[in-house]
Amino acid sequence: MFDYIVVGAGFAGSVMAERLAGTGKKILVVDKRGHVGGNAYDHYDEAGILVHKYGPHIFHTNSPEVYDYLSRFTEWRPYEHKVLGSVDGKLVPIPINLNTVNLLYGWHLDSEEMEEFLRSRAEPIIPVRTSADVVLSRVGRELYEKFFKNYTKKQWDLDPSELDASVTARVPVRTNQDDRYFTDAFQVMPLHGYTAMFEKMLSHENIETRLNTDYKDIIGQVPYKNIVYTGPVDSYFDYRYGKLPYRSLEFKHETLDQQVFQPTGTVNYPNEQAFTRITEFKYLTGQAHEKTSIVYEFSRAEGDPYYPIPTTANAEIYRKYQALADNTPNVFFTGRLATYKYYNMDQVVAQALTLFKKIQHL
Repeated sequence: MFDYIVVGAGFAGSVMAERLAGTGKKILVVDKRGHVGGNAYDHYDEAGILVHKYGPHIFHTNSPEVYDYLSRFTEWRPYEHKVLGSVDGKLVPIPINLNTVNLLYGWHLDSEEMEEFLRSRAEPIIPVRTSADVVLSRVGRELYEKFFKNYTKKQWDLDPSELDASVTARVPVRTNQDDRYFTDAFQVMPLHGYTAMFEKMLSHENIETRLNTDYKDIIGQVPYKNIVYTGPVDSYFDYRYGKLPYRSLEFKHETLDQQVFQPTGTVNYPNEQAFTRITEFKYLTGQAHEKTSIVYEFSRAEGDPYYPIPTTANAEIYRKYQALADNTPNVFFTGRLATYKYYNMDQVVAQALTLFKKIQHL
């Protein structure tokens, strides 16, 4: 008899399994894939380079609680992610900062002049409802079209005017020379990789893990009391209100016979290319190797669900599923897919820790 079946061995499921196991509960973790770690799974490729199978996962958080919790299962290496964008034949910093504008236009603005430039280009929009509104009201049409419009169309297959403001609100605009992609208090990568961290998290004697297993195939055969579900919420309810749309990704991994491929961890391609970005993993992992491995990312409509698509219509559908979830006894929904939210990794961990505190005494 298991106290909990945990569906999914990514961040949400692994945190819940580890926390509940620590209270003496017997846990069965099942995952359809052949590995733990969900989309954060990493492994050594044929050349011996540590790569992220499902695209780059860069850890950052402002939460001491999340950082301290994960620190039980990994040592860290400091890493501040930097991104360049290929725009007008130049590689310029993203998010847009003082250097971006100066490099793009051949100017020598200071911070005050940058503020003035942005003010002169901004198109005030009240109220701000869409992703387009966010960017246009901050940087104006020209930078919107160079950096955001086509990238968003590639990423989501929607015009920014069709997407919720939350998507581009995640991307800051800076008037200084800070070229870090994130400004969180904790910016680190697991020293030995994500997979090693998840394996340690799930190594508790009260946890049994079954991979290559669909929970629907075993649910009638295994005695259990409760379920923690981290998969797509619409799938759990057999698409009763229709399918919730997700964007998927396709990855093209390559190993090159050279030490370095590009000048920074990730280069975004907002415009002409079919792919959205290229990431070079050695920047992220700190590994020394005579070769280098990179990944091209292509946004797709079909495939594994990665990103909930934040539109008003989709939010309406999700609300119906949320009502079902809230009224399903002994089943607890957590994670990006189960709550249809575009969460970062640390937000998923925080959500799972919060859920654990709520149910630990049940």
